[in-house]
Amino acid sequence: MARHIVATTSEIPPGGNKVVDIAGRDIVVFHVNGEFFALLNRCPHEGAPLEKAACVARLTSPEPGVYERSRVGEMLRCPWHGWEFDMRNGQSWFDPNRVKIRSYPVAVERGDELQKGPYVAETFAVHVEDSYVIVEV
Repeated sequence: MARHIVATTSEIPPGGNKVVDIAGRDIVVFHVNGEFFALLNRCPHEGAPLEKAACVARLTSPEPGVYERSRVGEMLRCPWHGWEFDMRNGQSWFDPNRVKIRSYPVAVERGDELQKGPYVAETFAVHVEDSYVIVEV
């Protein structure tokens, strides 16, 4: 799997998202609770753009009249028909054995580590002397 740099961490504010095109696929990257998650930007039901989805909490009920919220912001609710998905793995909440959204691994790395990559460009020292630009080769 190829790696693609899609944004700086500051480009996606907490609670926000960014849609990127990677190899012809619209992928939405969410920033929730200090973590980043990437999913195909299309609901498997009828293709709604998940960038417009509501980020909601997991709601459970141990008994009638008692509700518990957990994983606040980590569940997606489709903007068209309300289908819910787990942002961590794309699994649907209503039919986890059959329906899911394609999820992608996300990493956050420091810029100085990324720039070290396997390829190094040849560089030359540049000086300005009396309004002339001089390149040393």
